[in-house]
Amino acid sequence: MTIDTGGGAANSLQLFVHDAEQLLVMADDCLAHLRLISNDADACRCLLHALSTLGKRAASAGVEEVGAYAERVRHLLSAACRQRRLAAPVVRCAQACLTLLAWQLELLDPITRRVDLDEHEQHGLLDELAKALQATDAPPRATPQTLESPGTLEDR
Repeated sequence: MTIDTGGGAANSLQLFVHDAEQLLVMADDCLAHLRLISNDADACRCLLHALSTLGKRAASAGVEEVGAYAERVRHLLSAACRQRRLAAPVVRCAQACLTLLAWQLELLDPITRRVDLDEHEQHGLLDELAKALQATDAPPRATPQTLESPGTLEDR
């Protein structure tokens, strides 16, 4: 745990929060684009870049919870982007994850650089995102085949 005792450290945290907010705006714009054009490769790259940069900057600033969460979201979405599986339910779940990231930035303790939140919501949103991604993996349902009646088979 990093303890902020000086003005320089407080200033670096303010700079991180400002940068992080800008990255979340960028990620939000990418999601808005994906709502309009599903699986757009440029929007996917933009979203993953914003999350990756946010994770790295959070780690550098000593804001471990935000960095780890941003990285987990990026990790889940990266496979979906590669496989072009960003359907509407996935985008909605990703939006909820970004909203939680924004709340985490608002609730950062300037002294400890920690977020005083229960991790239950993080885990819940990550689970929802994973389930939405799995649903896009499911093969299309096969149409039921009509079975021949037993009498038809005996007649052969």
